[in-house]
Amino acid sequence: MSGEHGNPGQRPAGEPAGGEQLALIRETVRRSKEPRAKPRTWRGAALAEGLPVARVLVDKGLLHLDQFFDYAVPAAMDRDAQPGVRVRVRFGARVVKGRREGGTLHDGFIVERRTDSDFRGPLAPLAQVLSTEPVLTPPLLMLCRQVADRYAGALADVVQLAVPPRMARAEREPWPGPPPATAGGTATDPAAPPPGTWTRYTTGPAYLRALSRGDTPRGVWLALPGPHWPRELAVAMATALAAGRGALAVLPDGRAAARVDAALTELIGEGRHVMLTADAGPEERYRRWLAVSRGAVRAVVGTRAAMFAPVAGLGLIVLWDDGDSSHAEQHAPQPHARDVLLLRAREERTAFLLGGITTTVEAAQLVDSGWALPLAAARDEVRAAAPLIRTVGDADQARDEAARAARLPSVAWQVTRDALTRGPVLVQVPRRGYVPRLACDRCREPARCAACAGPLELRDEKATPSCGWCGRPAADWHCALCGGTRLRARVVGARRTAEELGRAFPRVPVRTSGRDTVLGSVGGAPALVIATPGAEPVADEGYAAALLLDGWALLSRPDLRAGEEALRRWAQAAALVRPASEGGTVLVLAEPTLRPVQALVRWDPAGHAVRELAERAELRFPPVSRMASVTGAAAALADFVDTVRLPPGTELLGPVPVPASGVPGSARPRRAGAASAGGPSERLLLRVPPGSGSALASSLKEAQVARATRGAPDPVLIRMDPPDIG
Repeated sequence: MSGEHGNPGQRPAGEPAGGEQLALIRETVRRSKEPRAKPRTWRGAALAEGLPVARVLVDKGLLHLDQFFDYAVPAAMDRDAQPGVRVRVRFGARVVKGRREGGTLHDGFIVERRTDSDFRGPLAPLAQVLSTEPVLTPPLLMLCRQVADRYAGALADVVQLAVPPRMARAEREPWPGPPPATAGGTATDPAAPPPGTWTRYTTGPAYLRALSRGDTPRGVWLALPGPHWPRELAVAMATALAAGRGALAVLPDGRAAARVDAALTELIGEGRHVMLTADAGPEERYRRWLAVSRGAVRAVVGTRAAMFAPVAGLGLIVLWDDGDSSHAEQHAPQPHARDVLLLRAREERTAFLLGGITTTVEAAQLVDSGWALPLAAARDEVRAAAPLIRTVGDADQARDEAARAARLPSVAWQVTRDALTRGPVLVQVPRRGYVPRLACDRCREPARCAACAGPLELRDEKATPSCGWCGRPAADWHCALCGGTRLRARVVGARRTAEELGRAFPRVPVRTSGRDTVLGSVGGAPALVIATPGAEPVADEGYAAALLLDGWALLSRPDLRAGEEALRRWAQAAALVRPASEGGTVLVLAEPTLRPVQALVRWDPAGHAVRELAERAELRFPPVSRMASVTGAAAALADFVDTVRLPPGTELLGPVPVPASGVPGSARPRRAGAASAGGPSERLLLRVPPGSGSALASSLKEAQVARATRGAPDPVLIRMDPPDIG
């Protein structure tokens, strides 16, 4: 904001946030019809000739300051102060006798050099050019602006996600030159690899041929179970590189990225691509990012943050397993990698490949709309690759009357014993810990802490029950409902499961993989591998069998995506098991008549996604419509609703109290301290028809700016496309 609006010290660009500012980025130079005087000096010091004004994005991250600000460029900084470089500026200075005084120093980026400014008063000068590296290029700036507009966020927040922190030593080190040419390739581009196992997919070879021609095919790839998908993904990237274009692959975690990295290195050799993950450390990651920004390498494999990687001549974008929650950024404005990469594919006109062992509803919508074509295998190829999927059926129940109710029925013990003679067995347990939830042994009421009402848990066999929230021990616990004093396990965790199976199979090694220690791989020798969802290690020769325990825990989540997420987690584990022709068996312990279980038995995740999409279209749920959540104290929500001007057709759902889990409709009480200063938190959902998402985001952002400008006491939290709709 300018000095006239209470924030003196520098001049904002004339455009507000949103579409007009995006137009400014595209055009980069706009001139006012009224002639303005060019600044020449600052306190006697000469200013830069020609372009004495720098338009700066100040790293404030406040919605009501989501605009550019003009600063004077001293002549001494003229050569270094180029668009895209990092600078330090004084923000919030005051005019004292015609001069700017005071203010605090903030980092920022120069987005444009100009001959004049819209502001008639004196401009504060740039305080320092921190680096001459142009890290915020015009295409990256435009992408950040589009993401900020889509998610009703501040441009500075998105830029903070897109550009890694500066590491001076990394900037001084040059990236090694390209390796020698390979057979059939050049020093810059490797030779195109053969299609390999892509021939198992009906349209797989045709997709690769389109990539090799430099076309922009778009596909939703339903990968076959087994160990081949990392190499198949790498083949697609290498094909794009051979066509003289860049390639970017974003994966949910470092383990998956490492598998693709190894496959791509095997195909194209060392030094032709980089892997961008947090495991590399800040300095090494920034060094690799600079290699991409400078155009030294044109292929990137990475995790969520790599979605902004400035790949030169980008020709292919790959996103693997878009249903994984790791693809959703937790920092404001909380963009999802799928949406960011779709924006890039449209804006940069690239090929797009959305792959996974299962298909999300969003992927099914891309196919249904005709924007992407399905890349899937014929049923005979599916049957050849998939393991045998078993459930607890009527025959098993006839032999064992407690089969449906038992956590480990007799058929599970039989499958485990038989498989251990042939190799390792994977046991997937939805909950980590020992006994993460306890209940009263008499009335089965969930056991809760007397101090904060948090759930009680047991951390190991000899431990005293304690609160999972505040950590207080509950040695003298008694049930508030019936007065009982004995506890029983309500949910059994991975460590308790490992302990029980270890006692049942004393001669078999037991290995665990979870949040504290995630195993990358296990050998082919017989072993019991107990893992939580997403932490399953890869077996060298595939697992002989897998047990998917406590299916109810995944299916009973109060979430719109509960069924889709359960199927995704089960299929990820089952895909690590050997094919049925080699004796691979998967036993899923869940109600066999439920749709996700049946989809797993048939190995038809695409069909499940299509049916889910049809149901959501009928109910007008995302992704058919767009939604936003607004969370805050009741008074703040009421004030926000009075302030916002919503687009036509907006539906207001709620508000409803926000429980401890953050999901409306949950039976769990509020976590201690969850209430805001203005009272208990509530959540309001806003739903708009297709095509109105941008208007909704814009109106929500304008309301936030209005409330911040007038100093509204209680804030509200806005999230576009919230993932936790119950």
